[in-house]
This record gives sequence, structure tokens and C-alpha cells, in this order.
Amino acid sequence: MAFDLTEKLQNVFKNLRSKGRLTEEDVKAALKEVKMALLEADVTSRLLRTL
Repeated sequence: MAFDLTEKLQNVFKNLRSKGRLTEEDVKAALKEVKMALLEADVTSRLLRTL
């Protein structure tokens, strides 16, 4: 389970690094992917509300 979360987060940041210049939409999409990865890993919603 933890490895799955780690892999998903690594992929999010790898995708961000591959873009030359980030747009606001790129950041929003990445944040959405991070939130989904955390939800799938059953991280508490209290933590997610701070993101």
C-alpha cells in the first residue's frame, strides 16, 4: 500500500518535472492527483482539508 502511494506521488512529480514551464492548470491537475492518491491510500480527511 505505501509503495503504491509512493509510486503515484513519484509519477505526479515526474510529470511536473518533464514540463518546461508550469501553468496554473498544471499545478491544479497535479494537486488533484496528489489528493486522489492520498484518498486511495486512506489518509485521513482532516489532512486532506489542509491541502
